[in-house]
Amino acid sequence: MIQKPSPLQVSETEVAVEIIGMHKSFGNFHALKDINLTVMKGERIVICGRSGSGKSTLIRCINRLEEHQRGKIIVDGIELTTDLKRIDDVRREVGMVFQHFNLFPHLTILENCTLAPISVRKMPRKDAEKTAMHFLERVKIPEQAHKYPGQLSGGQQQRVAIARSLCMNPRVMLFDEPTSALDPEVIKEVLDTMVSLAEEGMTMLCVTHEMGFARQVANRVIFMDQGQIIEENEPGAFFKNPQHERTKLFLSQIMH
Repeated sequence: MIQKPSPLQVSETEVAVEIIGMHKSFGNFHALKDINLTVMKGERIVICGRSGSGKSTLIRCINRLEEHQRGKIIVDGIELTTDLKRIDDVRREVGMVFQHFNLFPHLTILENCTLAPISVRKMPRKDAEKTAMHFLERVKIPEQAHKYPGQLSGGQQQRVAIARSLCMNPRVMLFDEPTSALDPEVIKEVLDTMVSLAEEGMTMLCVTHEMGFARQVANRVIFMDQGQIIEENEPGAFFKNPQHERTKLFLSQIMH
């Protein structure tokens, strides 16, 4: 049976991700400082800021790829602790698309997409393959199913990575600079896929410098600097009337 993301709308009552007073350090380096963020189901959040501002570390903490030292992270009602079962439960519901695709080069595209549903969700292979083909069609590359990642362009590989995450029917999708490793001519095909996901109501947190994407799909834009959330607002106000001097400087440098 094909599993599709449910067409969610932004909810006033259902919280997808809640971060309360969260701190993260790497040795003596205080990477994230007192992060507080609530993401409602169906909401699309774009996180921007200079390199090294803590953006990627923040979303990596949400599925425990990085461990926070203080505060709370609650995903779909489950608090992330050192309990491995809780970590697995959260990762089962959170899809992540990385900058560098992270596909298994020795597996076909179809095998990359069916691996987790079969091994984690215990889905029968036939159902997993049907689901995988549905989402490969969804990202417009079903004809690549029996090829290997090395035979695809960067943009195609990133769309496979998105399809692979969708095959797990995630409640939340995290994108960590998904277009920054791509050639300019293929960025649009990945952004178009992400836009269509947003239009279906997928809960999304996306670290990106693609400000056109932020204007088009975000409910909120968050600006980070030196490990802190400096400013957040809906896109119209964020771009037209930034409040903080650091936000103004960042936008003046990135908007051409």
